[in-house]
Amino acid sequence: MVAIPFDTLEFTEQLKAVGVPDEQAKGQAKAFATAIRQVEEGRQDTLATKRDIKEIELKIKELEVKLVDGKAEIIKWMFGVSAAQVTLIVGLIKWLPGGH
Repeated sequence: MVAIPFDTLEFTEQLKAVGVPDEQAKGQAKAFATAIRQVEEGRQDTLATKRDIKEIELKIKELEVKLVDGKAEIIKWMFGVSAAQVTLIVGLIKWLPGGH
């Protein structure tokens, strides 16, 4: 993040040119520079960088892969359980009296 350039000397000189006393102009320039720095630091904490975005994209791709793997695993279990149920039902039908 690029900091906003602020020339405190020029700011002080502009204040003095309109009649602000020297010490007061210097104090205002220093206070204004501090305020700008604090605003910039706050913005840096909330803005995403290109690196942040790339990291999030990679995490999303990892999650997509995990979801696909999980879906495949669920489908395998569903078919396995279904096959076991059919086998059990067929076995019970054969075992019951009158079964073929």
